[in-house]
Amino acid sequence: MCETEFSSPLEERKQCLQELTDFTESCQAELKDLLEALGWSPEFDANDTQMEVCPYDPNHTVPRDRMEKHKASCQLSQLGYTKEEQAEMCDPSVYYEKMNIPSIIIDKETLQQVILQAQANAPPMRSEGLYAQCDYSSDPPDVPHNHERALCDLTVADRLALYDHVTQEASQQCAIKESNNEDLYVDLVAKLKKGDDRSGPKSHLEVLAEMRDYRRRRQSYRAKNVHITKKSYTEVIREVIDVHSDELSRIWQEEKEDESKASQQSSHRRTSERDRSASVESRDSRVSSREEHGRKRHRKRSRSRKRSRELSRERESKGKRDSRSPDAERHHKKKKKKRKS
Repeated sequence: MCETEFSSPLEERKQCLQELTDFTESCQAELKDLLEALGWSPEFDANDTQMEVCPYDPNHTVPRDRMEKHKASCQLSQLGYTKEEQAEMCDPSVYYEKMNIPSIIIDKETLQQVILQAQANAPPMRSEGLYAQCDYSSDPPDVPHNHERALCDLTVADRLALYDHVTQEASQQCAIKESNNEDLYVDLVAKLKKGDDRSGPKSHLEVLAEMRDYRRRRQSYRAKNVHITKKSYTEVIREVIDVHSDELSRIWQEEKEDESKASQQSSHRRTSERDRSASVESRDSRVSSREEHGRKRHRKRSRSRKRSRELSRERESKGKRDSRSPDAERHHKKKKKKRKS
């Protein structure tokens, strides 16, 4: 008995241990498959990932590859921007990377320089169309990153000075880009006419202009535009007007057909409603005539019954009167005497 009692808990422990080992082996196999699918190694070396301290908060240690993103968010947090405001922010430079649009970047130093310069050039007293020196910020704040901060931190005079600075810088950038594209606006024909008497090799632009004129003089180029080149301006305009008028007439005809169909459908509905109303009225009239005829019969019967009742009542009343008369009493007495005798 004692051996069986000791052996049963030992077997239960062995069975539980076997279940745990099976479970750990299955978990390790799943983890190994997952690491192979992701291309990761099961060994983790903390020395491989170099950590750096955040310059805005020394309590933050971030991996080197994530430092730039952390610095941007940590700087905004230090300036007082909430997580909701940071989520709504976006970098507008992404939309202008492939566009030929001038972009101006304003940092804190540029912001302070623009505001202080506008304040120095402003008059001491406010006049028409000009702000005074007191309208500008004495201590320019940090660069606002959203519209609400721009309205709260910057005055109207500060925003106007920044607007003037941005427009001036953008116009200068556009002027520089236009100066680089002067070759596009060169009158090549006038240049060739002036250079006919000049001896020497031709430039690349002159060769391109000659090739362009040669292609235009070819018969194949002219044949492609015969339907336009052989017609005058009035003929072309007349054809355009004819096309538009035909299209308008077609649209007007379609609208007219739709209106006629709609009117026919409405008239058909009206006639059907009239027929239905007439049939309903005839039925009502028939029913009403039958009811009137039945009422008349009922009235006649009731009248005849009343008359018969009245006649019977009159007869009864007459018989009673006759029986109560003195002649009737005498006749009744005589009959009694005859019966006794």
